[in-house]
Amino acid sequence: MTGPAFEALRLRRSHSKHTDEAPSRAELEELLSAMSSVADHSSLRPWRIIELRGEARARLGEGLAKAAGGDREKYVAKAKRSPLVLVIVVSPRASGKVPLWEQEAVASGVAHYLGLLLHEAGWGSIWKSGSAARDRAVRKALGVKKPEYLLGWLYVGGIPERDRKPKPRKPLDASRHLTAL
Repeated sequence: MTGPAFEALRLRRSHSKHTDEAPSRAELEELLSAMSSVADHSSLRPWRIIELRGEARARLGEGLAKAAGGDREKYVAKAKRSPLVLVIVVSPRASGKVPLWEQEAVASGVAHYLGLLLHEAGWGSIWKSGSAARDRAVRKALGVKKPEYLLGWLYVGGIPERDRKPKPRKPLDASRHLTAL
């Protein structure tokens, strides 16, 4: 089996180190326009992305520091390790048909598709989350108010030359994950 979607999935990998280059706002908007294909029951579009560049990234770091009770400078530096941070926000919509878990799945799909599209466009990214993503201090620092909440963030930037050559992945044994009744 081959094709562009198959190849994009097979070759995508996380990049934790980035150069100072990042996609432009126009490029991000183009990539996000493709999110209309994400499976989304009732087309609620229960998500949004917060774009952090420059000093705006410090707000994430400050929230992380408060959540961890740690050194502000350390967490601000961590938040600024990439030139662009895209915060994934679940924005639940009132619906009698679509439960919250399904709306969160849509936002997760957007985050994953966005990572794939960034990779295909030549950008490196890594999706970070953890308990801090659900911490009130992080939400407050980013201006996210209930009922919205965070799924995590994508650190995005150029791929360093040393990381441009794809590293082979261990093949997945699909028979361990595919069952039949």
